[in-house]
Amino acid sequence: MAVGAADQVMVEVQNLTKYYGNFMAIEDVSFTVRRGDILGFLGPNGSGKTTTMRIATGYLPPTSGTVRIAGYDIQTQSLEARRRIGYLPETVPLYTDMTVEDYLEFMGTLRGMPKQRLRQRINEVIDIVKIHEYRSTHIGKLSKGYRQRTGLAQAILHEPEVLILDEPTIGIDPIQVVETRQLIRELGKEHTIILSTHILPEVSMVCNRVVIIHEGRVVAEDTPANLAERLKGTERIELEVRGPAREVMPLLRSLRGVMDVRRLGEGEPGTYIVESRRGADLREQIAQAIVSKGWGLLKLNPASISLEEIFLRLTVQEEEGG
Repeated sequence: MAVGAADQVMVEVQNLTKYYGNFMAIEDVSFTVRRGDILGFLGPNGSGKTTTMRIATGYLPPTSGTVRIAGYDIQTQSLEARRRIGYLPETVPLYTDMTVEDYLEFMGTLRGMPKQRLRQRINEVIDIVKIHEYRSTHIGKLSKGYRQRTGLAQAILHEPEVLILDEPTIGIDPIQVVETRQLIRELGKEHTIILSTHILPEVSMVCNRVVIIHEGRVVAEDTPANLAERLKGTERIELEVRGPAREVMPLLRSLRGVMDVRRLGEGEPGTYIVESRRGADLREQIAQAIVSKGWGLLKLNPASISLEEIFLRLTVQEEEGG
């Protein structure tokens, strides 16, 4: 199948449902991922993320529904679809008695890669995931972080168009978490990526689109910015003021149109969030009030709601609606 335009749909998930006996793991899950997207597949533990990823990669059949990878059906055209997928499961299946290099050669051979290209590609992926010094080390001797990198190396070894990463930063140290997120951003320049995670900051830092799943159902699919715009019920302004908090708070609350004022933290100067009705712009009024008191106004700008707030609002709405 020829590569299409930049907006080509690379992953199309339609009406996926999966039962384990009488237990419904996911129901009617649908979303699309276009070429060049880094999609955050976000949900709490037990929400159906891993089940969806396993079906999307061909490891698990659905009860009903379809998945297409670059136009190929994962069930009826499995080999063609899988050739285009690189998969990093949450628990990476590694052969601990092999060296990193031997393992990559083994995986490339299983995938039918030509020998000359495989040798060249092993050097490339070792360079991409930065495991040069461990290429001759037995996998059993590697830390969790370097095992994760080895798993990522095998996922991109055959140059797939789509990468599916299931909780790629779980259990690794904070420095490696930062490095792994940077690596995912770099890989996003060459691949379409689905990043399944329950870590909200990870999605904010890495992804340009978000699908939120809760209790087996998709509750939102959009960009983080669009979700924030849809869900905000009020306008928010964040300001930083050098002045006495015991006076700043009452002054802000007294201004016409102000619905709520919160102080963030206890430090000085103080940071405040002011909420007003949707469509109102109180920035000029707030600035005049602060300056007229002789206090320092160090920052004044619109504030969007966080991905964490979006997630909580959507999941709480679902529970209340159910």
